[in-house]
Amino acid sequence: MLVGPLPPPSGGMANQTEQLARLLGESGLEVRTVQNNAPYRPHWIGMVPVLRAGFRMVPYVVSLWRALRDADVVHVMANSGWAWHLMAAPAVRIARLRGVPVVVNYRGGEADPFLRRHASWVRSTLRLAQALIVPSGYLQSVFSRHGIAAEIVPNIIDLTRFSPASGRSRRPHLVVTRNLEDIYDIPTALRALLRVRQRFALAHLTIAGSGPRRAALEQLAAELGVRQAVTFTGRLDNEQVAALYRNADLLLNPSTVDNMPNSLLEAMASGVPIVSTGVGGIPFLVEHERTALLVPPGDPGAMAIAALRVLEDDALRATLVGAGLDACRAYTWERVQPRLFAAYAKCAGRPMLKESAP
Repeated sequence: MLVGPLPPPSGGMANQTEQLARLLGESGLEVRTVQNNAPYRPHWIGMVPVLRAGFRMVPYVVSLWRALRDADVVHVMANSGWAWHLMAAPAVRIARLRGVPVVVNYRGGEADPFLRRHASWVRSTLRLAQALIVPSGYLQSVFSRHGIAAEIVPNIIDLTRFSPASGRSRRPHLVVTRNLEDIYDIPTALRALLRVRQRFALAHLTIAGSGPRRAALEQLAAELGVRQAVTFTGRLDNEQVAALYRNADLLLNPSTVDNMPNSLLEAMASGVPIVSTGVGGIPFLVEHERTALLVPPGDPGAMAIAALRVLEDDALRATLVGAGLDACRAYTWERVQPRLFAAYAKCAGRPMLKESAP
């Protein structure tokens, strides 16, 4: 049983849940998915705080209880904050009541501040689980500081969907593929674009994502005088994101909090060089001057300088692209599946389709 969010809307964890369900099924496992972000019914309930939580929780808990009837292992996709308390923790506790072993798959970039405030709550839930897996060494170290052991099972990249395109545009095309939220600091990308356009007057930026900061970001772009050079696409589906990367010359990732962003894996698989901040788990995913250029957070000048290096230095670009393509192969299903199946087998007490592992 796989518990987690599903698109729509598309997003890092929702996409990973959907992809994992498909890959597990193709590997021969019987998979039942319990969605923890199902649409509100009736729709208007979603606009009423507190009440909406109850309207989502009741059918969610009922679905968990019913699905556990035939489950051998429960895989819970988990995040920080209320997502932990209202979605992950109930799944773990209900599985314990039904006597089904649980693998908790924690993926939140804000794990450190969350654990500093709620470590005792998290520990009490994790004591009921058989395993904790995380996608990066960064999260493993965060949990370790709080006395919680975790195994690394990386995120998965689909190389059939993301692949390099041939050729480059004469009009430098920069992209940001993050939600429009404060922690992703899109204003830094806009201010970096202003500086890049002083060298490349036709440079433009596509911001693919949705979120509460869109109006403020559009206003900032206008104030900076770059509004005509910025496209806000809203949220894109998986195929649209892949198409966007095929037409991109550079990915900017100005986030201030991060774990193991799929956007960086997708860019590497698409042959798109990366300029990113070096916060959180990002240095565990990419290496400065080899698979990306890393800059301090909140520094548009540094981001612009790094972007111009990539746009002007073909040798540097080729190095970043080649190393990125090599690095992302470590995140294919063929490489990740044995590690995930080992975690399942440990919980279930028996092999999980051992013969299907590469």
